[in-house]
Amino acid sequence: MGYLAGRGVDDPEALTQDVFVTVLPRLGSISGGASGLRSFVFSVAHARVVDHYRRHERRPRSVDYDPLLDGRLSSSAEHEALVATGNSDAELLIGKLKGDQREVLLLRIVGEMSIEEVASTLGKTPGAVKQLQRRALKALREHVSEEEWVR
Repeated sequence: MGYLAGRGVDDPEALTQDVFVTVLPRLGSISGGASGLRSFVFSVAHARVVDHYRRHERRPRSVDYDPLLDGRLSSSAEHEALVATGNSDAELLIGKLKGDQREVLLLRIVGEMSIEEVASTLGKTPGAVKQLQRRALKALREHVSEEEWVR
């Protein structure tokens, strides 16, 4: 679910459910042990993210949220919890990365996948994954040094 949330999908819980509905009937045919299962799950998750964004592009644009028009007196408990844990800062930083770089970091860190597993999931070579990871980490370092992230 962290991978899906990191990709910015609207409802990561629903997509996680879709992933497991797809994976469970095929558990008996998966080879490669835990590593093979992890690769398969993240491949399905990646496909669901792509499907989500394709559907999202076909829908008409919604109206942007305007806090001045919000009748609530305070923000949601979920938002306050995310801010308190610092996840919003991490989401902002990861959101500044290019698509492939963000994808590789999320799979490597949140998904705890190896270089080879990420390469297999994304259909890239291990060298390309390493390069994307290096560039992503360099970009994150630059973003952190440019802005004040310490509270």
